[in-house]
Amino acid sequence: MPVYNLADEPWLAPRLLDGGPPVHLGIAETLTRADEFDGLSVDFATQLPAVLRQVLLPVVVAALGAPETAAAQGERLARGGFTVREKERLLAYLAEHRARFDLFDEAVPFAQVAGLRTAKGETKGAAVLVATAASGNNVPLFASRSDADRLDLTPAQAVHWLLHTHCWDTAAIKTGVVGDDRAKAGKTTGNPTGPLGQLGVIVPMGRTLYETLQLNIPVTAGANLGKPQWERPPGTPAWEQRSATGLLDLWTWQARRVRLIPHQDDGGALKVARVVISAGDRLSTTPEWEPHTAWTFTAPAKKTPNHAPERRPRRHPQGKAVWRGLDALLAPVRQNDEGVFETSVLLDRIGALQEDAQLPADYPLRVETFGMVYGTQSSVVEDVVHDTIPLPVLALHQDSGTRLFLLDVAEQAERLARALNDLSADLRRAIGADPIPWDKGQRPGEPLLHVLDRLVRRMLAGARAAGGDEELLERGRFAWEEAAARRTWEQADALLAAAPAGAFTGRAVSQTGKQGKTHTFSLGRAADKFRREVHDILPRHAHTARATARDRFGVLDDAENPSSGDHVDD
Repeated sequence: MPVYNLADEPWLAPRLLDGGPPVHLGIAETLTRADEFDGLSVDFATQLPAVLRQVLLPVVVAALGAPETAAAQGERLARGGFTVREKERLLAYLAEHRARFDLFDEAVPFAQVAGLRTAKGETKGAAVLVATAASGNNVPLFASRSDADRLDLTPAQAVHWLLHTHCWDTAAIKTGVVGDDRAKAGKTTGNPTGPLGQLGVIVPMGRTLYETLQLNIPVTAGANLGKPQWERPPGTPAWEQRSATGLLDLWTWQARRVRLIPHQDDGGALKVARVVISAGDRLSTTPEWEPHTAWTFTAPAKKTPNHAPERRPRRHPQGKAVWRGLDALLAPVRQNDEGVFETSVLLDRIGALQEDAQLPADYPLRVETFGMVYGTQSSVVEDVVHDTIPLPVLALHQDSGTRLFLLDVAEQAERLARALNDLSADLRRAIGADPIPWDKGQRPGEPLLHVLDRLVRRMLAGARAAGGDEELLERGRFAWEEAAARRTWEQADALLAAAPAGAFTGRAVSQTGKQGKTHTFSLGRAADKFRREVHDILPRHAHTARATARDRFGVLDDAENPSSGDHVDD
């Protein structure tokens, strides 16, 4: 069998701090030079948390241990890179377990089961590992490729997709293999998705790869670590349902049984075109100490005093920027209209580090979020959720001015979108049409949120750089409200300009529950109501607009005129 050891072979692609294309390195050099890189390049976004959790983080923690106190974690971050002694320990650890990092070893291939086979010796194309490749029942009827088309993966690509499969693979039926006593008729059923597929993954990112690694290691006692998969007995075709026995076990969870089948192409290059994949270990429950997710507390199934609220991983909503769930992301524990939330262990700890003055107030923290949207009983991948935002560390403090400011900005953006939807609904009623249903078509609030997205991200970056300076935050809030009002009115003016002539005269609509009472919907009333809503949502902009009206025309704004407002017609 060919030798391809992940400790040395250049399968990782870290990015140098000074720019330029990624360099290609093995685990050993990537870790020992981690302070020279700003992060990792991957072909597919959700490969990043897979590589971090399945390889880099567990190697660091297994070799050096996890910080057992907040002070120890702060010291690691302050050093900015691994010490000479730590580098020696990392290299010694990789040397000790070197045999288990060989991707194609005949006895113990990395993250695989040697000799894995079906009763008939069948294999599948490598596309079954690739989330972006249509395969099996997922190949569209008129697709340009089919299962018969060969997909050759380089070893570096193969190991990335192997790790991705352990973390994100689809659910449902898997191929039965020899040695799996639970397989029936050549199949296993009831398989869940990979562990990360059940989470809304949150990964804090630092200035360098070294800092990112440290920010993703929770403070915990050595007794809570367990062992990574390469320190455990080699995998077999048999699988079990069990709980994770520690952090390293959870990070390197073997959710599938896999065998990569290498070959040499016509040019002599090593490739992987065929694989065997079957059912793997099933995680009985997501442990409450899972570090890479936020949590939602939901009402118990049985409403009795003996049933406490259920704490479940919070999934990222499809099609929404991460800042639109900022209240949950920043919450040590926070309640809103949708429920009670708790942020991830890692973000909570980063806030504590800054509060203890172990991180500067303007530390350039970024947060990346990842998720999978599955369809048809979680057997296919419908969409991938991925976003990145700058996040001020001061926002992780309960009741800090920065946190309250950012929550206000996010709420104002949502309220502006709702106000624009209401304007659309009122204009449609004015011509006798029904409002656009919330679950059909595209309401105008969504394009507005897309327009405001760039502004909100600028506010997040600006608040991070402000480092808690109240004067800078207030200037930023004023600039945000002025820009948000301008963008909102651009969208509203387009709606008003497109309204047909009948909207000017409007229509009288009977009020529900009020016999004989009607309400007239017209373009003028809809615009007046919308303007007052915008002023209510953006009070600093409203103050400026009223002052401008007084200076230029000597008149009161409608919001200050007690005679203005909606009227009910008899």
